[in-house]
Amino acid sequence: MKNKYEDIINLPHHVSTSHPHMTLRDRAAQFAPFAALTGYEDVIEEAKKDFDRKMQDK
Repeated sequence: MKNKYEDIINLPHHVSTSHPHMTLRDRAAQFAPFAALTGYEDVIEEAKKDFDRKMQDK
């Protein structure tokens, strides 16, 4: 059985002629965590407080 990557395994690494090389710092920044839902935790906390107040009033 033939290795399925045998036709490309020894090819040279491609280097783009139209796009500049990305620095390691810039590449790492792509994968840095971020807060997609800014303020979401505050909304959840406020909803919890409202619920607790309603439960106390009953």
